[in-house]
Amino acid sequence: MRHTEFWSRMDDALGAGYSRAWARQFVMGDLGGRTAQEALDDGVPPKEVWAAVWKALELPARDR
Repeated sequence: MRHTEFWSRMDDALGAGYSRAWARQFVMGDLGGRTAQEALDDGVPPKEVWAAVWKALELPARDR
């Protein structure tokens, strides 16, 4: 997964106006106590970050 696909999925899940704010503010244990943005900035693959986001938001299986 590329970063562009990650952000597209985030926009679909949370809306374009909120997804980036959420990614900067919501801390997830599955990402070692980091936000999605922090994890991406630290080099965590977008696919791994998306898996944590998907779990945290309890999104449907089709969005996995």
